[in-house]
Amino acid sequence: MPDRRTVSGYEYDGSFEGLLCCVFESFARKEQPLDIRAEGEAQFTLCPPRRIETSGERARRVALSIPRKICPEAAGWVRDGFLSCAPHKELLILEFLRKGYRAGPQIVRMLQDETVAELFRAAQFVGNEAHLLKGFLRFVERDGMLTAVIDPKNFVLPLIAPHFAGRLPGETFLIYDRSHGMALLHHRGKMQVFPADDIAFTPENEAEREYQRLWRQFYKTIAIEGRYNPKCRMTHCPKRYWQNMTELCGEISAPSDQNLLKNPADSGIMEEKKRRIPAGKVAAYDLHTESGRPRDSGAHAWSRAPEHQDGRRL
Repeated sequence: MPDRRTVSGYEYDGSFEGLLCCVFESFARKEQPLDIRAEGEAQFTLCPPRRIETSGERARRVALSIPRKICPEAAGWVRDGFLSCAPHKELLILEFLRKGYRAGPQIVRMLQDETVAELFRAAQFVGNEAHLLKGFLRFVERDGMLTAVIDPKNFVLPLIAPHFAGRLPGETFLIYDRSHGMALLHHRGKMQVFPADDIAFTPENEAEREYQRLWRQFYKTIAIEGRYNPKCRMTHCPKRYWQNMTELCGEISAPSDQNLLKNPADSGIMEEKKRRIPAGKVAAYDLHTESGRPRDSGAHAWSRAPEHQDGRRL
């Protein structure tokens, strides 16, 4: 655009508020940065970027303007897009907001636009992965605490946290996101996300191993041999989740399976190295509603029993 001057780039602290401050800076100075990157990330331009300090007031103004001037759905896209593994997602969000402020609510229906379509796919990918992990996550009891390990492509801990907090309100549990070096701890109704590059869990006791054996036996027993369909199972439960699932981790044996888990093929729209969330920058991920109660809470400790993941009907 002729009314905006191009600058080398912005550098922010990696938080969602920091990104919103970059959006504020771009509009206030009428600038178009060539790159927006979190501190500690690789630089894509020869010129050093300008540091954008995080301001709670500026971030709040931008956050409130999105649902008011565009629509609440667009605000959800921006939040989920920030949690995604999309390459150059900061620039993508900035360009989407520029077009959204001009077009208004109809921007979320303009999927023929490349920017809109790309952010839509990123947000959809985040939502789909969070939905799958609500069913594929497996807890292991260690020393009176429930623990689980996940390896998602997107940073979905803030999205799945309310789900498990609502179903296990009286439990102490920890979910370790190995891909992003973050962990979620729930204790006495309170949740906290914190950096955890490497967590060494204590071995499970004999009782826990027996429960795992019984669960695997149950999984095999309810299967209907005549309806065995491995391709259908991999469609509904991709292999990259198997290594952390009690009933399926034993089926990963071939070298090709191991390579798939180490370098999982992407969905065709995103290929970026997992970003490490900077320490102390998780407050914006909004684990609770304004009333303080977790979203997506349920009345029961567990929802209905999980469906069989090999494509066979029960």
